[in-house]
Amino acid sequence: MNNSFKAAAAVLALSLTNGAASANSIVDIAVGDERFSTLVAAVSAAGLVEALSGPGPFTVYAPVNDAFAALPEGTVETLLKPENKDQLTNVLLYHVDDRKLSSDMIPAGSNYFKPMLDSARLCITAGSNGVKIADGTGEMATVVIADIEADNGVIHVVDKVLLPGTRPACH
Repeated sequence: MNNSFKAAAAVLALSLTNGAASANSIVDIAVGDERFSTLVAAVSAAGLVEALSGPGPFTVYAPVNDAFAALPEGTVETLLKPENKDQLTNVLLYHVDDRKLSSDMIPAGSNYFKPMLDSARLCITAGSNGVKIADGTGEMATVVIADIEADNGVIHVVDKVLLPGTRPACH
């Protein structure tokens, strides 16, 4: 992990210990888990820490570091540049629903869900083989850990960064 990620994560962790969030907010949980250090750096760079530390409720489809590392080389560094803040914010808002959706609230089959990125949709498919999420590129993410409870919502850990695009097909 490069030093800018580590520095952003350290600054974010310090700000949170000064009372910027409740004890178990989605942001606190992400900061406390090294698997989300790239996500934490991105949330900080996009200026979304305060919003995601708020009362919610939120559902966050949280990509792990390996999901960010799987993006084309240079993508994360480019998104973290100040001049790309709007694009980074759109990618992050694509991972957030403004409701608390635990896994048992996701109906069987394929259904459209509206993330906080207004112009976009996700197709979430729940079945006997778990939960998959199709993004705007048509690629599929798998929920690898569901239902991490936070004071202001729930986190579902995904193995891919969800990218906006055209409306995904729900089968």
